[in-house]
Amino acid sequence: MGMPASDRLGIDLHLADQERLAAKRIAVEPAGLTVPQYAALFVLADNSGISGAALARACQVTPQAMAVLLRHLTERGLVERAPHRWHRNILETRLTDRGRAALELADDRASAVEQALHDEFTATERDQLRQLLARATDALRRAGDALR
Repeated sequence: MGMPASDRLGIDLHLADQERLAAKRIAVEPAGLTVPQYAALFVLADNSGISGAALARACQVTPQAMAVLLRHLTERGLVERAPHRWHRNILETRLTDRGRAALELADDRASAVEQALHDEFTATERDQLRQLLARATDALRRAGDALR
């Protein structure tokens, strides 16, 4: 093997992200949402009328995955979709009152998860962490590009 597990920072990043997702899952469950559904509602709250494709990009999922997610949210009455005024083949997506209520419940609890992470670090440490994560993101992007 080329690199020992103890030197692979990706493992540490993965473990931290798994803990974040687990905490978010617990946070949004009482609202009857999954983490991806919560993320979609969160984006929709500030982007009413967004298309499914744009929502997929904002949530970093495939358009196909977003189509399934939106179908479930629509069936549950949490979002509504209607053709765009001028571009009839584009469906605009909006939160319903029921969707906004679910989002508010989920976000109150999800914000507590984010606050716990925030409070673990000083302002200087948060800035440093963001800079280090940006470097890690750039390094991983370059590594992926080099393998193409």
